[in-house]
Amino acid sequence: MPSHPLADRHAPGSPEKGLVDALITRTHRLRGDVDAVRRDASAHDEDDMHGRWQRALCDLAVHQLDDLRAHLGQLKEGLPEEAAQLPAPRAPHGGAVPAAPSGSLLSRVGSAEWNLLTDEVSWSDELYQIFGRTQDCGPLSLDELPTMVFAEDQALLTALVTDCLVDGRPIDGEFRIVRTDGRVRTLHMMGEPVLDADGCTASMWAVLRDVSELRRSQRVVRESLDSLQRQRHIDRTERRLAVELQEAVLPPWRGTPRLSPTGPGGLDVAAHYLPSTTDALIGGDWYDALDLPDGSSLLTVGDLTGHGVTATSTMAMLLGALRGMAVAGIAPGPLMGHLNQLLEASAQPALGSAICCRYEPTTRTLSWAHAGHPAPLLFRGGAGVALPPPDGVLLGATSTAVYEQDEVPLLPGDVLVLHTDGLTRRGALDEQNVRRLLGLAPRFARARTARDCVRGIVEEFGGDVGREDDACVLVARVGE
Repeated sequence: MPSHPLADRHAPGSPEKGLVDALITRTHRLRGDVDAVRRDASAHDEDDMHGRWQRALCDLAVHQLDDLRAHLGQLKEGLPEEAAQLPAPRAPHGGAVPAAPSGSLLSRVGSAEWNLLTDEVSWSDELYQIFGRTQDCGPLSLDELPTMVFAEDQALLTALVTDCLVDGRPIDGEFRIVRTDGRVRTLHMMGEPVLDADGCTASMWAVLRDVSELRRSQRVVRESLDSLQRQRHIDRTERRLAVELQEAVLPPWRGTPRLSPTGPGGLDVAAHYLPSTTDALIGGDWYDALDLPDGSSLLTVGDLTGHGVTATSTMAMLLGALRGMAVAGIAPGPLMGHLNQLLEASAQPALGSAICCRYEPTTRTLSWAHAGHPAPLLFRGGAGVALPPPDGVLLGATSTAVYEQDEVPLLPGDVLVLHTDGLTRRGALDEQNVRRLLGLAPRFARARTARDCVRGIVEEFGGDVGREDDACVLVARVGE
């Protein structure tokens, strides 16, 4: 339909022949790079909130780049005929740049003009495809257009058209339509009035763009970001609860004596907790030392699988049971068996490793048992050695486990180090760090207190940036 004379617009000069092709090629290359980032983000765990947010952002970027490439393609098609003779743009690694699928509604843009003087309506071919109408049905008049618009959006469309026709304001808004095939699409409409010689509105011209996929991607980004923020809030809350529970259960004497070395053979004890350097969550590590009613002393460290409130609450349950059984006089071997049964019957299944030691100061004898835990290290006369471990499997691994018990005589000045495996890493590097720990023997020989020994361990291992788990270390020094 020919436009009103004053509706003619003088378009700027046509783009240079190679400029649009270059833009299409650059857009395609950038889309390939974003695709690579998206594939990398998709390799992460589906339950990872941060990964889901990254994937959503990449999807949104891909849709926007597809939009841009489609628009540039339309721009190229609209160039003079000689532009059609230009060679097809090449992809970064060879091959022509693929065009957007012809049947896709993504990025489709159509135009329309409604003539108020003749009641004529002109739609572009693309606009028929956006609305899902055949050209035999003809275009929709301004009065008919709301019949395909969501009821909730009809008032918005009416306001946009009224402002344009009556007040001469440009149109810029979005509304949803229900296509003839039942599909719901979101359209972005931009337009302006066309004035006659008297300054009255003669027609209205508009461009309508299908932005459904773009809005869906933006919605996914918002929802994934909201989920990520909620998950971070949950993580912070869980960490705070885990820290509070851990501090309520573990002895508050990190680095200070707990057992008074009264009389010959008494123990000087100190301990320290080292958090993970790679994980913000609190684990189920514990340490404890306790004077028992018969004059002996309990020394224990342990570690449960898992992190957060679940691990710390299970740790609190086990440590409470361990203290109670030790006070009741149960020896380390049988005590480990009872802990195994307790953990296996727990409502929160887990695996754990532990050491339980009972020290008799009158005979300077250490009785100990373990459950799949690193052996205690004994330092004497400037040298260190790991004690040969008796049999003992992980807590919670099997209901038929039997835990053997061993006895070791200690001498005045001996230093005993109990630690969880987070202090030394696994595999070959674990053996290397055990050697680092044993290498502190000369320093321990010069130390006068257990606290000095703990300080040496913290100085050696506290700065390790690659420690993957939190750790506990407990040092007991036999009095002179």
